[in-house]
Amino acid sequence: MKNNKIYLQHIKEAIETIEDYLKGVDYNVFKKDKMIRDAVIRELQIIGEAANNFDKNFIKKHPEIPYRDMIDMRNFIIHEYFGVDVKTVWDTCQIDLKELKKILKSI
Repeated sequence: MKNNKIYLQHIKEAIETIEDYLKGVDYNVFKKDKMIRDAVIRELQIIGEAANNFDKNFIKKHPEIPYRDMIDMRNFIIHEYFGVDVKTVWDTCQIDLKELKKILKSI
């Protein structure tokens, strides 16, 4: 049986971790600092993996969560690691994760 609470917690923790990694970091620093980029990308992988594990009932109950986007980002990062666009990762962290965090607060 899948434990949706645990997957939800993993996503929330990954978002918080990314926020910690990016505190005081602007795009130029992010673009140049491979260690920060790699750490952020790893957390995005965790988010996508957790999103892929929610059971069907949870997904139906919470259609406001962008499961497909999270899973697609994870798959892209994993399978196209050599072609990951730094700006896309940055924008995901600056825009999409903030929206996701708001959505998850209500659950």
